[in-house]
Amino acid sequence: MTQNLLEVRNLTTGFHTERGFVKATDRVSLAIQEGQTLCIVGESGSGKSVTSLAIMRLIDYAGGFIESGEVLFKGDNLAAKKQTDMMRIRGSKMSMIFQDPMSALNPVFSVGDQIAETLRIHKHMSDKAAWNKAVEMLRLVGIPSPEIRARQYPHEMSGGMCQRVVIAMALACDPELLIADEPTTALDVTVQAQILDLLAKLKRELNTSILLITHDMGVAAEIADRIAVMYAGAIVEEGAVDEVFEQPRHPYTIGLLRSIPGIEGERGGELYTIKGSIPSINELPSGCRFHPRCPHVMERCLREEPPLMADERGHRAACWLDEVPKEGA
Repeated sequence: MTQNLLEVRNLTTGFHTERGFVKATDRVSLAIQEGQTLCIVGESGSGKSVTSLAIMRLIDYAGGFIESGEVLFKGDNLAAKKQTDMMRIRGSKMSMIFQDPMSALNPVFSVGDQIAETLRIHKHMSDKAAWNKAVEMLRLVGIPSPEIRARQYPHEMSGGMCQRVVIAMALACDPELLIADEPTTALDVTVQAQILDLLAKLKRELNTSILLITHDMGVAAEIADRIAVMYAGAIVEEGAVDEVFEQPRHPYTIGLLRSIPGIEGERGGELYTIKGSIPSINELPSGCRFHPRCPHVMERCLREEPPLMADERGHRAACWLDEVPKEGA
């Protein structure tokens, strides 16, 4: 039986601000098996990026903290570890591709030096061995003339090239888990497709587990094995990619899918939109957090927050409309 490489249990995070404590995620639970790709999707402000930062324990450097819950990586609780211990894990056992490659790369060092530094620190390679491996990694991610490109600086490369460099850096130490925070957001459609193909290829060849953060359901459909839908800091639906796309159970998921423009759409027609806007997690409505925007709201939705309820296939959704039948019903 395939084991869970990563398991997040009831993760609640927050930030201390001038206005007091601000909660960012609320009791988030998810799991990724070895060699699997899980996509977390949702609007901006849903808590997707904060979840990824909390898993890597980078939230500590952003003024945030884990209030409660566990982050189990191969059974080891990262939430309880010191940052000195996490520094040995980040970059070697798990790595992250950040949203903006230009801000993730240091402008005063060549891209080859930046990849080689990771190898010297985590793999204790010599300067020459680390440099040769850096060139090899650039070749692996599809950068032409890697021997020449390795000596160039970030500003000498396009956005797509820089994103490939960041991916090469993240994969240099053969991590078991790769976290990609909207890695295609700043790229044009053609380069976006190339990056997604690259991630899929690396997953097949290296058996790397991937946690992909995106707001694009189309991207999730292309690369995911499972999808977790976040809304206002919580998971509201989670299941296999085909189940979520073919039989979505939460009104928010249905709204996201309806918002995808189709090729059969009427020219000049109005695109579907989810009415209203996402609430602050510190000012959530009573009951279901989605009810102010839900077209199917019921009286019960105003009073009671639905838990994540799983069907016989393990497809979970937090919606009273789709409550799992009792045994014998």
